[in-house]
Amino acid sequence: MTTVLDLGSVEISWLGGGEFELDGGTMYGAVPKILWQKKYPADEENYIRLLNAPLLVAVGGHNILIDTGLGNKLSAKQKQIFRVYRDWSLVEDLAAKGLAGDDIDIVILTHCDFDHAGGVVMHNDHGDSELTFPRAHHIVQKSEWEDVCSPNIRSAHTYWPDNFSGLADSGLLELVDGEAEIVPGVTVRLTGGHTRGHQLVAIEGTRGCAVHLGDLFPTHTHANPLWVMAYDNFPLDVVRVKERLLSEYRHKKCWFTFYHDIYMKACKLDEHGKVVASLV
Repeated sequence: MTTVLDLGSVEISWLGGGEFELDGGTMYGAVPKILWQKKYPADEENYIRLLNAPLLVAVGGHNILIDTGLGNKLSAKQKQIFRVYRDWSLVEDLAAKGLAGDDIDIVILTHCDFDHAGGVVMHNDHGDSELTFPRAHHIVQKSEWEDVCSPNIRSAHTYWPDNFSGLADSGLLELVDGEAEIVPGVTVRLTGGHTRGHQLVAIEGTRGCAVHLGDLFPTHTHANPLWVMAYDNFPLDVVRVKERLLSEYRHKKCWFTFYHDIYMKACKLDEHGKVVASLV
């Protein structure tokens, strides 16, 4: 049964964006394994399982997608490197809900790493590349798109050009700079940290609120602001912004939603960062 977070005027569900395994140490940076493995167990090779689960947000007659998963363009070698154990099923999952790519109005990319933006462009039945959501406005922070277009030596390995083929020329790319209301009840805010142009998505419903912090808060085990990833480009910025945002949204009693966590889709935290409610 599909997990759904009902916020009254807003409904959030999770879709299959492909599942993979990454080295546990990279997900916890300088945190000793003896600490993190108690909360998120690794296998004998130190790998942990992670989801890539795009969020479908139904609000005010709009279908909004937050991130797009791995996509279906990975080569056999790439699947082996990233230990993909469940393929991208986003299109099929939408169909199970009676939706097609044309029914998605807005795609919000928290950032443009391959595991979040891989589904922007897909291979069709003929093996040709096409936009997966041909009517959707794609919301990206201006600074993030600048780095996609001119990546540095590090980001070049995760901003893959074939994930954005045709997007800029489609008229569907919408760059924002800082905070912007996308539709009533859905707002993006620039956070930086993980990447220079990383953004969060804040969601307000008539029966509560939720916030999606993307890779600032990849799993529930990262509630400690000091638990940051080796993948973070600006780790001290992540610590600083997590302290502020976790406190802000805890006080609002918002749900924190997850993209990578295999154990829960969303949670609420108390003032000590302990999970007090969860959605699995």
